[in-house]
Amino acid sequence: MMEQRAWVATRKGLFELRWRNGGWAIERVSFLGEPVTMVLPPQGLGRILAALNLGHFGVKLHASDDAGATWHEVATPVYPPQPEGEPAGGVDWKLIQVWSLERGGGSASNTVWAGTLPGGLFRSGDGGESWQLNEPLWNQPGRAEWFGGGYDAPGIHSICPHPGRPAELLVGISCGGAWVTRDDGANWTLQATGMHAAYMPPDQAGNPNTQDPHSIQRCAAQPDVLWCQHHNGIWRSTDNAASWQEVTGVPVSNFGFAVAVHPEQPDTAWFVPGAADQQRVPVDGALVVNRTRDGGRSFETLVTGLPREHCYDLVYRHGLVVDPSGQRLLMGTTTGGLWASDDGGDRWSVVAAHLPPIYAVRFG
Repeated sequence: MMEQRAWVATRKGLFELRWRNGGWAIERVSFLGEPVTMVLPPQGLGRILAALNLGHFGVKLHASDDAGATWHEVATPVYPPQPEGEPAGGVDWKLIQVWSLERGGGSASNTVWAGTLPGGLFRSGDGGESWQLNEPLWNQPGRAEWFGGGYDAPGIHSICPHPGRPAELLVGISCGGAWVTRDDGANWTLQATGMHAAYMPPDQAGNPNTQDPHSIQRCAAQPDVLWCQHHNGIWRSTDNAASWQEVTGVPVSNFGFAVAVHPEQPDTAWFVPGAADQQRVPVDGALVVNRTRDGGRSFETLVTGLPREHCYDLVYRHGLVVDPSGQRLLMGTTTGGLWASDDGGDRWSVVAAHLPPIYAVRFG
């Protein structure tokens, strides 16, 4: 397999990896000491974007046009002035964090989408030089029901463009369900029917607008198939999110944050189970990965090369990723462990054991 790159966004910098001579190695570190919440890898030799959350100095976006050798600051998404007495969902109209970055699908690949806390979706048509808030989603009346899932404010963490329909996009919101546009963001439809939230009162558990889909991922080759790791289980859709079916019989635990979907095989997906809900560590201190290859009818629990005792690593929403071949995976944790597999998850090896807490892992 040809040389490959990957990026690891952490609380103390952005680490670039290269695959050479049968293994991963850290080749470069950018923004050392600064929290990098998300990275958007390049297409070919194109632009890389990195989102930083600098606390007192606010959220910043940086771009590299020379494969990560140098960086320069670009525009940051900015919310419009908040009308007096008209809060959207009871939150301040102020950027807290860039939680997700994705390119548009198909012929819209020059478009970049940014999902943020407090739940705004921004679009750039010029590589991050300027951003526009998607007002139709921001002004949805149902926004008043959204609330934070782990953060005080709701946030958009999953952005799933449709590879064959440039005007179609799905976003996952914690806690606000899954929303779909088919006309380039002009109109949005709530599509989380079938999910249920045990944290809500019984008569509201099925409300699509208060679901917490921790992560939603689409199969690139068969885009009508989507997988969701939800706060209360695992769901799958085979009709492009028109309906969702719960996957039962998941070993170890059906709680977790991350899901990776094979780019060509829609029945194959990987999950990292955890102990719900307050503990949020591996069950019994043993880090494992669950894999299904038959659409969730059965699972294998993959353990080779992973720590089996006194392990307290949590994998965030963006901490598990599979490459375009469907064979290589990377997994990063909140305690700075980074593992790799080049055989679909059958065996894992340590890339680095002492990185800063890992927020996101992306393949180039």
